[in-house]
Amino acid sequence: MTTHAPQAMQSVTLPTSLDEAVAALGAMPAAVPVAGGTDLMAAVNKGLLRPSGLVGLGRISELRGWHYQDGHALLGAGLTHARMGRPDFAALIPALAASARAAGPPQIRNAGTLGGNIVTSAPTGDSLPVLAALEAELVIAGPEGARREIPVSHLLAGRELLEPAELIGFVRVPLLHAPQVFLKATGRTGPGRATASVAIVLDPARRGVRCAVGAIAPMPLRPLEAERWIASLIDWGGERGLAPDALAAFGEYVAAACIPDHAPPADGSEAPPLSPAVLHLRRTVAALARRALGRALS
Repeated sequence: MTTHAPQAMQSVTLPTSLDEAVAALGAMPAAVPVAGGTDLMAAVNKGLLRPSGLVGLGRISELRGWHYQDGHALLGAGLTHARMGRPDFAALIPALAASARAAGPPQIRNAGTLGGNIVTSAPTGDSLPVLAALEAELVIAGPEGARREIPVSHLLAGRELLEPAELIGFVRVPLLHAPQVFLKATGRTGPGRATASVAIVLDPARRGVRCAVGAIAPMPLRPLEAERWIASLIDWGGERGLAPDALAAFGEYVAAACIPDHAPPADGSEAPPLSPAVLHLRRTVAALARRALGRALS
């Protein structure tokens, strides 16, 4: 999306429905959709992006709320972090609310949106590991009222991409009615970009634990073997508590899966050790995973 084309912005379109927005993008293929603009407008101000037009999504009311469907919540892509951080939303999807409250200072939370966080796909996006752990799906709106659904993990991994004139309309999230926790570490005190983040979601109906680690790779990482191992130790019909050494072992398991040791060279010599910075990051991930699971089980 980086260009140094000298042309100035030609037009701004403000549709009032999702289908109108899709039609506007179809009529102006070089236009860029914008909601909160916390990333897009920063790129424009730095001269990294010169869109020939903007399609503003702020007047599409259907994207700013949510509704329920078959045990899921359909979250509008225009939901702001500030709105998701409120108590009524936190009662539905606690981990997503926690990530929204940690998304940055008030001016960012008031403007930034769920859909923008997904489309930008910055590794430090706080909502991304939560959506990966929830195994959320995206409802994509296309021309002539077309709708299709894809797992959010497919878009983040580049396995499926948005086609021209397509927009994320909604995010489908299962309502598990079970403990969920999001934790992140930053390089400074107070709001800031994550150096590592962990989302833990319990799924009692399936007797499963879902974990996703964010900010340490281009997309959230799922340590599936660690998930299965720790789920096998939990007494799902009882108090669900785990001993401290089991929690610590889970944290180490997650960290080693997401930040593995170097592979040994082909000549059979000893693999080089991880750098101190990488070892520190691994310890951070282990601590976050241990604490997040402990809070979820308590």
